[in-house]
Amino acid sequence: MSDFCQIQDWKLFKGCGRPWIIAGPCSVESRDSLITEALTLKKIGINVLRGGLWKPRTHPGCFEGVGEEGVRWLREAGEAAGMRTVTEVATARHVDVILNNGIDAVWIGARTTGNPFLVQEIAEALRGTGTPVFVKNPLVPDPELWSGAIERFIRCGLDCVCAVHRGFHSYGESIYRNPPFWQIPVELRRRFPGLPLLCDPSHITGRRDLVEDISRQALILGFDGLMVEVHPDPERAMSDAAQQITPEALREMLGRLRMRSSSTPDAEAAAAIDDLRTGIDRIDASLIDLLAERMSISGAIGRIKERSGLTVLQTGRWNAVLEKVRTMAKEKDLDEDFITEIFTTIHRASMERQLGNSTDRQKR
Repeated sequence: MSDFCQIQDWKLFKGCGRPWIIAGPCSVESRDSLITEALTLKKIGINVLRGGLWKPRTHPGCFEGVGEEGVRWLREAGEAAGMRTVTEVATARHVDVILNNGIDAVWIGARTTGNPFLVQEIAEALRGTGTPVFVKNPLVPDPELWSGAIERFIRCGLDCVCAVHRGFHSYGESIYRNPPFWQIPVELRRRFPGLPLLCDPSHITGRRDLVEDISRQALILGFDGLMVEVHPDPERAMSDAAQQITPEALREMLGRLRMRSSSTPDAEAAAAIDDLRTGIDRIDASLIDLLAERMSISGAIGRIKERSGLTVLQTGRWNAVLEKVRTMAKEKDLDEDFITEIFTTIHRASMERQLGNSTDRQKR
């Protein structure tokens, strides 16, 4: 399933160049302020205006958007500035409202993406309209939920579909509001090679001072563009004030960012990369051989444990292995947490192999 309309061919981005940028306030607050911001954004080269109308907040009593009244404001701001418009929808009713009021595109928020029933309802409401759809990742780091939502829109005949990476909820400590877990959007692109992919640095960071750094990382990874929350006076914004930047800050940031190409037009550079990748391929093959040998030894140890009545988990041995490999990683200037994660996965697979030995013996 890879028949996606390429983003450069979308009417939404007609006349725009990479990176594709969508910008505007987290929430539409008033008609006049939105028109003023749209005119400002247009002057710095932004052609697609975002603005939230219905805001699904975590707690009741928070500002939940101006709702249907703001649809007309968003349309008028787009018309005044010569910009195309996009807003979030969370129900089929929202879809009906925006389609009847000339809004150009929709995005699906993180909370909605995690609910297949709502996604299907929205996809059915959009069927046959050709409306561009931006699908944000779900709150939980689950590539299946994300890819499943995208598939629902494709199966309803919508080919202008774009994924938006906005980070994932995490219980651990992090400098980010929603840590990026870059491996998940990378996996999504592996599954859907032609799928356009934008980054929402505002929701990942939760802090305006980190927006540029995350934006840069996204473009280095090959993302097609950004969806950025912008407000003329962020400190006074009615929602997500800490993560919004000013139009001037956006202009300066875009001036410093640089797109990268996924292809290598320079023959000399291409040859050098190919040579180095050959070395990586050779090492990968060796790693597979070594892992197979290690699992074989682990299986043999498991059989001895079974005969001797020993537990599969030997905590003292596992702690000693972890301490040793972390020390070795530090000596080789490797990230200790990275090595810990790798060996934890290997240890889990080894225990499953040994548990399998015990289960098979009991069945016999």
